[in-house]
Amino acid sequence: MKILFKYATVALLLAGAAACSQPSKRASIIDENIAVAEKQIGMLADSSETGGVIRIPSTWKNGRIDYVPVDDWVSGFFAGTLWYMYELTGDEAWAARARKHTEILDSVQYLQWHHDVGFMVYDSYGNGLRLKNIPGYEDVIVQTAKSLATRFRPVPGVIQSWDADRGWQGERGWQCPVIIDNMMNLELMFKATEFSGDSTYYNIAVKHADRTMKEHFRDDYSCYHVVDYDLTTGDVRGRCTAQGYADDSAWARGQAWAVYGYTACYRYTGDKRYLDHARKVAGFMLDDKNMPADLVPYWDYDAPNIPNEPRDVSTAAIIASAFYEMYTYTGDGLYKQKADRIVESLSSPAYRAPVGGNGGFLLMHSVGSIPHGSNIDVPLNYADYYFLEALIRKGRLEAGEPLF
Repeated sequence: MKILFKYATVALLLAGAAACSQPSKRASIIDENIAVAEKQIGMLADSSETGGVIRIPSTWKNGRIDYVPVDDWVSGFFAGTLWYMYELTGDEAWAARARKHTEILDSVQYLQWHHDVGFMVYDSYGNGLRLKNIPGYEDVIVQTAKSLATRFRPVPGVIQSWDADRGWQGERGWQCPVIIDNMMNLELMFKATEFSGDSTYYNIAVKHADRTMKEHFRDDYSCYHVVDYDLTTGDVRGRCTAQGYADDSAWARGQAWAVYGYTACYRYTGDKRYLDHARKVAGFMLDDKNMPADLVPYWDYDAPNIPNEPRDVSTAAIIASAFYEMYTYTGDGLYKQKADRIVESLSSPAYRAPVGGNGGFLLMHSVGSIPHGSNIDVPLNYADYYFLEALIRKGRLEAGEPLF
């Protein structure tokens, strides 16, 4: 069932019989964000469909929108954002746009040269299937899982993230690099088993989650970004970073992927180990001395020039969405309180773009990869995606509705 958040008018109670009622102009934080998002995301969608050509916006910098090809790891987030706009408003025009932006990703179901197909297909086709039950979308999800399964390495028991002989990754001397981000692919695998009845995908997801839990985390439950495995013995060859400050630092978005990913694993398996692990990683983040009061993290918890380091809004949005889900399983009000605080922060002028600005993206001040000099202090399409997801989850919780 779609969520429809209407702009609320609150009647004021007046003390005197002669007084006149005056409607309050203050909408809820969810409604207010929807109103801004309709303008911003609508503007971005218009730009991305100029001339009848569907393009995929990833960021806005130097006064222009950057578009990415279908095989880029962020290619599914804008389609997912459009599906979320449909879910938030009930306006069929958003669904029509979302479908166009989803179906240009059709070829991703056969992609085998990197691991990010979970982001690319489940955020697009998965949301479309959930909201509209469109024929053929389920088949795309299962085929995508089949392609991702070709990257499963049975000896170490993990899904290999990157090919070790391509691009800059090929210069690191890795055999089987696995990044913490890969936890975000597992929902696709669980769903593929649900749709197909083939337990292969479920079993791969569980094996990957278990080995990652064992090898990626330090005693304080911060995580390494990259773990490299030996394909012959299955042993760990090294632990390092690619996008964080240092090999032994806590790259902020990596911690968020871990919390979100293990919470989702609990949703599909009911294995309490996963929820407990997510809570421990969340505890690391919340207790870290460098977590700002507004809960929008610096790009790395150990970056050397804090507080003069870039914030990463995308990390905050991911955390908020994950915390709302964690609250439903634990009943611990801390998670909802912290998620609400993040939503308040991201709804402020410090992080939410003014209407008509930011190229149409909703949020400002995200970080892609500082070590690569890529997308530093710019909007990112996945920050918008997870922020809208957090709003949906917040609305469902406060309406007493199930999240899923």
